[in-house]
Amino acid sequence: MKNTFKEIILFIGPSLLLLLVFTVLPVITSLFLSITDFNAYSFMDWSRTQIVWFQNFIDVLHDDLFWKAVLNTFYAFILAYPTTIFFSLLFAFLLNREETYFKNFFRLLIYLPSVTSTIAIAVVWSWILNPKYGLLNWFLGLFGIPPQEWLSDTRWAMLAVVSLVVWKAIGPNMLLFIAGLQGIPEELYEAAEIDGANRWQQFLHITLPGLRPVLLFVSVMLGIGYLQLFEEPYMLTGGGPLNSTLSIVLYLYQKGFRAFEFGYASSVAFILFLMIFALTYIQMKLRIYQE
Repeated sequence: MKNTFKEIILFIGPSLLLLLVFTVLPVITSLFLSITDFNAYSFMDWSRTQIVWFQNFIDVLHDDLFWKAVLNTFYAFILAYPTTIFFSLLFAFLLNREETYFKNFFRLLIYLPSVTSTIAIAVVWSWILNPKYGLLNWFLGLFGIPPQEWLSDTRWAMLAVVSLVVWKAIGPNMLLFIAGLQGIPEELYEAAEIDGANRWQQFLHITLPGLRPVLLFVSVMLGIGYLQLFEEPYMLTGGGPLNSTLSIVLYLYQKGFRAFEFGYASSVAFILFLMIFALTYIQMKLRIYQE
């Protein structure tokens, strides 16, 4: 049956309209603002806006605070990225085994943080990490370890933020890995056992190759998500102490919605887009190389 042009527009038109209004248009607007000095005064009088071309980008690249935010973001990325994949994969294995009891309960328990409001989670974590009456310091005290200023010490603040990020991200990625594990034919494991392969050899030669598509998807999505780190440092530390948890997006937010330097903030956003694009491109190339 041939679809007419009107029918096609009727079905995909609303989606295209939403994509245009909420994705394409803001991206084009942000790109335009990045070459202007648009600020709070420009809202009242657009004639105050001047085209500055690449001056915002030059200023950003000479901004020490921006590079501090870049280092913080990649530091969090390096800590959180492998940790999330490791624990997501580990829990997926454990909760995919037939011998494991109460699997649905534990899946729900691990997945629950990802559907809970970040504000509510941040309040709970602020209590857990409180230096005076927090649960973590109380637990460490049982082993004679002195209390730590988890959120106001530059040595621990980013680790506290990363722990919250990882805790939230494990649940959904664990479910993806479980779906990937259940898609691997059981006959392959039976044939491997007959050939004398142990569990580790089965993991290397059957499980990992079978999980490659899921691993690629999880890797790309985690990379994009962690480079856009914002909610957790904003709620827990506000970027402090001494900007030790200031991420790129949090810096963008401060420039755009506190200093009202929208042109400058848009140039930061565009540089972040280039970073994410480069990381995703590298991951896709590595995937092709592995195949």
